[in-house]
Amino acid sequence: MTVFDVMKSALMAGFGVQEKVREFIDELVKKGELSESQGAKLVKEWSEKVDKSSSEWNKSISDIMSKTLEKMNIPTREDIEKLNKKLNNLAARLKKLEGVVEEEGKEE
Repeated sequence: MTVFDVMKSALMAGFGVQEKVREFIDELVKKGELSESQGAKLVKEWSEKVDKSSSEWNKSISDIMSKTLEKMNIPTREDIEKLNKKLNNLAARLKKLEGVVEEEGKEE
C-alpha cells in the first residue's frame, strides 16, 4: 500500500465519519433529544473542527512529503530550472567562442 493509498483511505474514512455524525445528530433531533437549532449548531461546530483538522492534516502531510523528498535529495523543479538556465547560458557562450575560433582560423 502506497502513501497515497493510505491518504486516500484516511480521507474516505473521514468522509464516512462525517456522514455518521450527521446521521447521529439527525436521529437525536428526530427523537426530540436536541432541537433543530441545537442539531444545526452541533453540525456546524463539528464541520468547522473537521475543516480545521483537515487543514492541519494537509499541512502536516505536506511537511512530511517535503522533508522526505529533501532527505532523498531529489532536485526540485526550481533546481532543474536553474540548471537548465545555466546550461543554456554555457551553450550560448560556447557557441560564441566557437564562432570566434572559426573566425581566427580563417584570418590565418
